[in-house]
Amino acid sequence: MNQRIVFSMFAAALVWAGAAVAHDGASHPPAANSMAKMWQERQEQAPRLAVAAAFDEQGRLWLARVVGRHLQVSHSDDAGTSFSAPRTVNPVAELISADGEARPRIAVAGGRVHVSWTQALPQPFAGHVRYARSDDDGQSFTTPETVNDDRQPITHRFNAMLADAKGVTLAWIDKRDGQGRKDYRGAAIYTARRDNGEAAFSNRKLADHSCECCRLAMAVDEQGQPLVFWRHIFGKNTRDFALAGVHAPVAGEPLRASEDGWQIDACPHHGGDLAVDGRGGRHLAWFTGAAASPGLHYRRIDGERMTPPRAFGDLDRQPGHPALVAAGEQIWLVWREFDGERNRIVGQYSADRGEHWSPAAEIASDPGAVDDPVLLRGRGATWLLWNTAGRGLQIRKLAP
Repeated sequence: MNQRIVFSMFAAALVWAGAAVAHDGASHPPAANSMAKMWQERQEQAPRLAVAAAFDEQGRLWLARVVGRHLQVSHSDDAGTSFSAPRTVNPVAELISADGEARPRIAVAGGRVHVSWTQALPQPFAGHVRYARSDDDGQSFTTPETVNDDRQPITHRFNAMLADAKGVTLAWIDKRDGQGRKDYRGAAIYTARRDNGEAAFSNRKLADHSCECCRLAMAVDEQGQPLVFWRHIFGKNTRDFALAGVHAPVAGEPLRASEDGWQIDACPHHGGDLAVDGRGGRHLAWFTGAAASPGLHYRRIDGERMTPPRAFGDLDRQPGHPALVAAGEQIWLVWREFDGERNRIVGQYSADRGEHWSPAAEIASDPGAVDDPVLLRGRGATWLLWNTAGRGLQIRKLAP
């Protein structure tokens, strides 16, 4: 079958799924009860496969995962061969989103373990961004708190997080500014920062008119400042990607990081990824359903120069959900594909900042339900983490 026909069917399915999560429950009052029931059932019954992981400065691997209505954290001193007994972060049970786009986060810096997650509220597509911290090597955690200072039962979801020795920075998708405004496009990107010793998070809007439910990516630039990469609504309804630093709130439209021209009146539920190399180059990977160039694409941004988008992935195998990691001039890029029988993780490697790439090769596969791939740097190497329903958490060291 023709690749573009197969991919068009795949993209259409993504848009249909995204349309269901592109609005807050308040947008559909006649169907509020049935929609709320569907929302709750989806959160409760969907496989809880989305995990978060991070290496600390000593090479210990930290893992956060959702079990029932609790977030649990454990660690491994042997790169994932064995893990400690898990510690529960939230002693009071709450419904936690744990799918590919809305997933828990963990970061370790300066001897502190930071975790964040999205608490799913009873109202359809509503949530709060939650946070807790451990100051005693993961033995106990602070009382969970809500990061967003707007407490309406609407979308405050799809959290991302970075930590450094001085504190923690979060970003999320927030619909507070569009309430009661039919002319408001999409949602907004909000951020919050708290330095060590401060009592509360300070919320700040980064940009208006983000897409409503594509995961965010964050990375630190060469000056140590956090960057956010997200799907944005340009013009009336063109959903391409944007990039901005959290300390420079956007006036007007942010830097347009992709020019695919994908015009859809729904959220595709398909975020991208971001990594920064040793020279400060921004490496981007994303998905588009634009008819002229469907599928996955990669580019590098050096200052004001952008490389042309490079397509990757097999369109006959529904490529999606890319992940990136950079170390010096070395770049790893992985993504998911489905061959009709098995989910596959496929990867490529570049030793020269994305100028040249190794051939795409399968790294892992599984016939059952799976999470999106997670890439990490630690112990002087790059690691792939992939959670599966059948075989559990898979951890693999990648070699060029």
